[in-house]
Order: sequence, then structure tokens, then C-alpha cells
Amino acid sequence: MKNSESAYKLLPVSDLYRFGEFVLDPAKRTLSRADSSLSLTPKAFDVLFFLAQNPNRLVTKEELLQAVWGDTFVEEGNLTQYISHLRKALGDNSEDTRLIVTIARKGYQFTADVTVAEAAATARQSAVSRPDARPTLETPADELVPRARKHWRSAAVLAASSVILVVVAYMSWRHFRGAIPPSSQIIRLAVLPFANLTGDPKKEYIADGLTEETISQLGRLNPEQLGVIARTSVMGYKHKDVRLDQIGRDLSVQYVLENSLRESGDHLRLTAQLIQVKDQTRLWSQDYDYAAKDTLNVEDEVANAVAREIRVRLTSQQRAELAQSHPVNPEAFDAYLQGYHFFQGSTDKDADMAVKYFERATQLDPSYALAWAWLSRARNWQADEGLIPVEEGRRLSREAIERALALNPNLAAAHAQMGRIKQQVDYDWAGADASFQRAVALEPANAENVGFAAWPAAIFGRFDEALKLNRRAVDLDPLDANSWERLGETEVFMGQLDQAAADCKKALELNPEVSGVLSQIYLMQGRPQDALREVERVHYAPLRAFLYALTYHALGREKESDAALRELKMKYHASNAFEIAAIYAFRNQPDEAFEWLDRAYAQRDPSMMSTKVQPLLNSLHNDPRFAALLKKLNLPN
Repeated sequence: MKNSESAYKLLPVSDLYRFGEFVLDPAKRTLSRADSSLSLTPKAFDVLFFLAQNPNRLVTKEELLQAVWGDTFVEEGNLTQYISHLRKALGDNSEDTRLIVTIARKGYQFTADVTVAEAAATARQSAVSRPDARPTLETPADELVPRARKHWRSAAVLAASSVILVVVAYMSWRHFRGAIPPSSQIIRLAVLPFANLTGDPKKEYIADGLTEETISQLGRLNPEQLGVIARTSVMGYKHKDVRLDQIGRDLSVQYVLENSLRESGDHLRLTAQLIQVKDQTRLWSQDYDYAAKDTLNVEDEVANAVAREIRVRLTSQQRAELAQSHPVNPEAFDAYLQGYHFFQGSTDKDADMAVKYFERATQLDPSYALAWAWLSRARNWQADEGLIPVEEGRRLSREAIERALALNPNLAAAHAQMGRIKQQVDYDWAGADASFQRAVALEPANAENVGFAAWPAAIFGRFDEALKLNRRAVDLDPLDANSWERLGETEVFMGQLDQAAADCKKALELNPEVSGVLSQIYLMQGRPQDALREVERVHYAPLRAFLYALTYHALGREKESDAALRELKMKYHASNAFEIAAIYAFRNQPDEAFEWLDRAYAQRDPSMMSTKVQPLLNSLHNDPRFAALLKKLNLPN
């Protein structure tokens, strides 16, 4: 390792740095408080000196490593350990007055007001050479984090890394499980987005896919004691400089798992660190390297290790499932991650690319059940958007999901997708209810599945259960606007309009682009002018036309209502038949409403699943045709 002079050859050492009750003397290499000297290792001192010279700004980890260690390779975990020792030396225990603040995944901020005063210059080299100027801690940080000895090839790491993190986090969890609160409470953990430190933006899909996989794996460990925040909420911190304590408050978590990917030549390295939010101390850290030839065995080894560690917490069936071998072709896993990346997009091209990569994953590994499940979702997306004929898309989607379930009957993603098909295509509400319940039982921490399970519950009149599921989804994904809006919708169905309005406002705070449920609530409350203000914020053209038609009618502006309705019928009749029917029902025109409901039924419009509970259709409830429609939809009267 290079000597410390390289880090300071451009930095003055003749001044004293004062902050709070501390004095840092670079010439003597001492940190003192009230005439007493505090013990720091040389490198810990170097880190503090650099932070003191750069107060009140983000200092990245890479910048700090370069300044203190130069070009010498140093494990990121070593830096974290030095920060921890500095916090102890500074008595840095209060969140409100902390001097060294962690900026999640990025680095640190030294928050003290630093003043610089002249001091008698002392040759730095002589100070460095004096034994009494180099006090050390009992255990140098360099010895606390073992160096990795193996490397992997980029294609091979993909198949193993997400599962490896289960052990990373779980083994870390063991360090604090003795402090687990009573069973009525729960430990909450956020898996922050993987930092792509490879220098190649094209590898961003790997980082994002591994984030999702890690959340999914950890969420299955023990949901009754470990709550894992869902993807949507944590991805909001991607590429943002946010203080760790702020993340803790936003998500109500006690712990975060930080992850990063680095690349050197054709090798990748995965680093994971578990950090306690309240004092920002690192509980556990590890770098993972595996040779390509060993990768396909890693999943089995990790699964068995987890089963051994948490045997008393799992049923015999769960232990048996963990003990099963589920190797994945590394190239198939890479294709799956690329498909998942495109599935998170919103364009027609994204839909087509998602199908392309999911199909490639299933071709490379025909036994890859998860890839089949996501191929089914992507095919369904193509059908909904008219990118392929609807009947063909539904058929291909069903074939793919049936294949996934045949390969792995215990795959939560497959049961959830089957629930969507039964609900939106078959109108098999009981079957959809059973599928969603099974998905939630298999993966209780998946906020999306929990939210979907609320729909059949509401349709069958189990509103208390639906409300509980929606609140659980919000708890798992607190920064997801859609979860808050679905909660508001359920409250609308229950007639809790004031609470529904509050929750929909929360959704709009998180994402102004969410749909116009709030404007509909205002209409039900007899506040059409407030509804109009909300409609004017809507950007999605079909939704805006729908809401204008409703709101202008409520305001008595019939010509404008008619114009909005004509626009909806002319431009969007193929995809918004249900909304057109709802407008006619709201305007008390039942014949036209039933005509368009019949069209929506023939089109298999997904909105038909809300027929029984949609308040805009209340004027139709006493019409015999409504009971006949519910019967066609297999909905209870």
C-alpha cells in the first residue's frame, strides 16, 4: 500500500482544524478535545482530515478512497470500518447532531462547521515517523475485513449473486436477532438499489435485476419477523444523494442493505453491507467472488446454508423446498434480467423487447419457470396494447403461465399471473381469489401481489379483508403511489370518502401522474369545482376525457360534457368502453350505459372487474339488466 504522503502532497498541514469541541492538528497528526488526545489509527486520521477539509458536501466513497489510499486497491468495507471507528472516537451517536452522515450508496458528508487557524508548522514526515504520533486501535480496520481470493466471469456471477445476498443479509441478521422486538413488532429492512460501479451504463439492467431478486429472496425468509421494503419504494433512491437517516424515516426501517457491482477486466465483484440506521454502524460486510466453474453449485450451497441456519423458523415443507436444487443457466439468467429491465418500461418497444429476452431465457433454459411466468405477463401486455392480436396474445400468455406452474407449482409469480388471467380474461373470480391468496402465502412480502389479492376480496364483499391487504401493500411499499391509490379506491367502495381523499392526496404527492380517483371522490362529495381542478392536472388523454365528461356534467356544462364524451368514443372506444358506460350511468342514461357495458364485456375490458363495486354505476343497480350482467361476469348479486 502506498504511504500516506501521496494523499496529502497537495494539502496544507500547517493549520489547525477546529469543529465543535475538537481540534485536528495535521502537522502533529493528533485529534484532541479539552486538552485530551483521542486515539486514531493513521488511516482513520487521514480519512477524518480529508472530511474536515471538505465539510458540508458529499464526499463520495471513490473520492475518499483515492485521496487516502491513492491507486492502491482497498476493500470498500475497510473504509466503512474506519468511519465507524471515527464515529466512536467523536462520540457521534445522535442522529440530530451527527458529524459524519452517511449518504446512501454514495459516500459521506461532514456536517460540522470547520474553522481553520494557523499553527506552528511541523514537518509532517517527522510527525509521521514518531511512534507517539501514531496511536492505534486494538484491532486495525485493515484486519477486520478479509480480502477476497477468487474472481468470477461476468456471465457466471449473474446466476449466483442474488441468492448469495440471502446469506449476506441473513447472516447479518443473526448479529441483531437477539434484539428482535416482541412478536407484535417487526424488523424492517430496505435493500437499496445496487450501485453499478462497473463504469458501463449498459450493465445497469444487471444492477436493477439483482435488486429485485434480492428483495424477493429476503422477503421470503421470515415475513413475520423480517419485513422487506418493496422495489418501487427503494428504486426511488437510485442515483440520488439521500442521507441514510432520512431513508430510515421515509421507509420506517431500522436496517438497510447496501450493494454494489464492480468490474475489473472480465471479472465482477459484488459487495454487500448491512447498516443499522439509528447509528449508521455497519453490522456486517462481505465481498463475493466465485469462479465460473463453481457458480452453478452456489445456489444449492446457499440454500442448504440458509436452511441450516433458520431450521427452527421454517416448516418441514419449506426446508425441503430450500434443499431442492434449482440451477439456472447463466446466459438464461442474463436474458431474464434484460427482459425484466424492459418490462419496467412503458413503450410498445419495451413490451416487444421484454418478450424477446424472456423468450430467449426460456429457449436457453426451458426449465426456467420464472422466465416463463414473466413471458406470460409480457405477452399479456402486448395483447392489451394491440401489438399482437388479442386472442393470440391471451393464448400465448396462458400457455406460458401453465408451463411455469407445471415446472414450479410453488412459484408465487406464476400464481399471481394466473390470478390476473382468471380475473381479467376468464372472469373466474373465485379462481383468481385462490391464485392470489396462494401467491401471497408463498411470497408475503410482495407488495404487488398483496395489492392484487385485495381486488377479489372487495368484489366478494370482504371489504375489511381488502382494506387490510391494501394497507399491508402500502406498508411494504410506502413510496409507491399506486399502492396508496388502490387503498383509496377500496375506501371509496366502503364509503369512507374523507379517508379515501387523504390517501389519494398522498398518492399524488408521490406521483402527480397517478389516475384521477381524487376527482371522482370530489364528485361523490358534491364538490365538482374541486374535481375540475384535479382533472386539469391529468395528462393521460383518455382518462382526462373521461373525467371531463363526468365533471362538466356535474357542473351543468352539458355541451362540454358531450364534447369530452364524443372524444372518448371517437378515439378510445376500443379500450375504454367501460369508462364510456360509466359516464352514461352517471348521466342517468341506462340504455346507453348497458350498450357500452356489453361492448366492454365482449372486449374483455379489464375494468369490468370493478362492475359490482364501481360507485359510478350505482344508478343501474335496480335495473334487471344489471343483475343479468353480474351473472354473465360470474359475480355474486
